[in-house]
Amino acid sequence: MTSLNGLRFRALVDVAGGEITPATTFTYYEEDGQVWGDYRGGAIRRGHLVGTRDGDTVDFRYVQLNTDGETNSGHCVSRVSTLPDGRVRLDETWEWESREGNGTSAVEQIS
Repeated sequence: MTSLNGLRFRALVDVAGGEITPATTFTYYEEDGQVWGDYRGGAIRRGHLVGTRDGDTVDFRYVQLNTDGETNSGHCVSRVSTLPDGRVRLDETWEWESREGNGTSAVEQIS
């Protein structure tokens, strides 16, 4: 099982119904089943996530401040996989908790 600790990710495409774009970068940390991280870029000034990992599943809550000065929060479950080139990919199913909406997205590890 590949640790997420210190890995950086970027969204593959603009996320319909969300605020994440390929300009948004994420840094994840992991220790003893705990996962947390920070993200920013594109429409996101600052975002934070915190949750747990069990095998190839990461379950977390996120909160973010966008460039319009709005805060929003939600819940996400991600499946961790390893790409043929060794990089890590997270396939995500998410839902807003502070407003209407849900969807799917994917982020892949960057250098």
